[in-house]
Amino acid sequence: MRRAPARGAYDRGTIDAILDEGLVAHLAFAVDGQPYVIPTLHARVGDTVYFHGSAASRMIRTLTASGPACLTVTLLDAMVLARSAFHHSMNYRSVVVLGQARAVADPAELLVALEAFTEKLVPGRWDEVRRPNTKELKGTRALAMSLDEASAKARSGPPVDDEEDLELDVWAGLIPLGLAAGDPVADPKLPYGITPSAVVTGWKPGGR
Repeated sequence: MRRAPARGAYDRGTIDAILDEGLVAHLAFAVDGQPYVIPTLHARVGDTVYFHGSAASRMIRTLTASGPACLTVTLLDAMVLARSAFHHSMNYRSVVVLGQARAVADPAELLVALEAFTEKLVPGRWDEVRRPNTKELKGTRALAMSLDEASAKARSGPPVDDEEDLELDVWAGLIPLGLAAGDPVADPKLPYGITPSAVVTGWKPGGR
């Protein structure tokens, strides 16, 4: 980590917390020398991070062929407003995972990955819904990446202005950012009388 190395972290506690809180990852890979970055759902189980897609997906086919990959997750915590334009920034937490993607061939591990994806979205939901059937499992592919080569980077705290700018008549500080959940909205096809469980109504960002 060459740019702002003091913001880097390599301990698994920091890395795991960011991966677990982030809802969207971006996966970078190349097809015939052409780079792509695709948003994807991810889920961590122990020392492995999983992502998945259709069996017909070009991303899945490419990475199954042992192409190198880079998976990133970023959380934004605040806008940082300084007294000078140059020192405006953001408070953030991020993780970068590098490595080879491994196809999940074991049916039992595939179920573990699919359960992790469901639980990542809404903890407790896996036990409320129908499990994947044979046709769905056949059409789904999951890939795994080891967390052996992963790092975190974060910025926190107030703006860092130049000493000579501290007396400027300009407001400086933070605008906090956060993900908020609204009230559940029922599917129009839902039969009358079925209400959301506490698993659904109790969901909140960062509560995984």
